[in-house]
Amino acid sequence: MEHFVLIPGLLCTQALFAPQMPMLARHGTTQVADTTRDDTIDAMAERLLADAPEGALSLVGLSMGGYVALEVARRAPDRVRRLALLDTSARPDAPEASETRRRLVALAEAGRFEEVIDLLWQRLPAPDRLGDAALRAIVSGMARAVGPDAFARQQRAIMARADQRPRLPTLEMPTLVLVGESDAITPPEVAQEMAEAIAWATLTRVPACGHLSTLERPERVEAALAAWLAAT
Repeated sequence: MEHFVLIPGLLCTQALFAPQMPMLARHGTTQVADTTRDDTIDAMAERLLADAPEGALSLVGLSMGGYVALEVARRAPDRVRRLALLDTSARPDAPEASETRRRLVALAEAGRFEEVIDLLWQRLPAPDRLGDAALRAIVSGMARAVGPDAFARQQRAIMARADQRPRLPTLEMPTLVLVGESDAITPPEVAQEMAEAIAWATLTRVPACGHLSTLERPERVEAALAAWLAAT
C-alpha cells in the first residue's frame, strides 16, 4: 500500500491534483501537504515529514511542490519510496526571477492581489489555453483560497531555495520527471537536466501543455503516474 503525499505549487491547493487523485487512491492513501504556513522550503519539508505517517512515502510535487519534494528526499531519503517531479526545477532562483517575485509580493501587500493573479495567469498555461475560462477559474479559485499572506511566504521560500543539482545523483528511488513542452516557467531543458542527473529517472514531455500539467493535460499526467507506479 502506497502513501502518496501531493505537494502543491505556488498559490495552489489540492485542486491542482484533483484529476489524478481517484487513480492514486486506487493504489493507496493520499494526503496533501500544507505549503501555506512556512516561509522556507526547509520548513515546508519538515512540516511534511512531521504530518505524514511513519513509513515510506511516494511524493508528487509540482513546481514549488517539487522544490519541497527534493528537500524531503535530501533530508530523509529512506522515507521516500518514489518521487514525481512535475514542472519543476532543481536550480536556485535566478536573480531576475527573484526581482519579479518581489514586485508581485509588493502588489499583493498593497491590496492588489487580483492583479497578481491576472499577471501570473499570463505565464501559466500553454499559449492556446490562455482563453480557457474554465481552467482560469480553477487557477484563480486556488489562488484566492491560498490568499496574499501565504503567497508572500511562499515567494520568500522560493527565492531562498537551495541549489539541489549537486544532490540529484544521490537519489536512488524511481523518479518521474514530467514537463509541459510549452512550460515557460520551468522549461523542458530544466526537466531534462534533472532526468539526466537522476539514475532512476524517466522523462515525460507533454505536448501542448504549459506549467500546470495536472490540470492542462490531466490524462497524460495520469498515464505517466501509472507508469511510475509500475516501476519497481
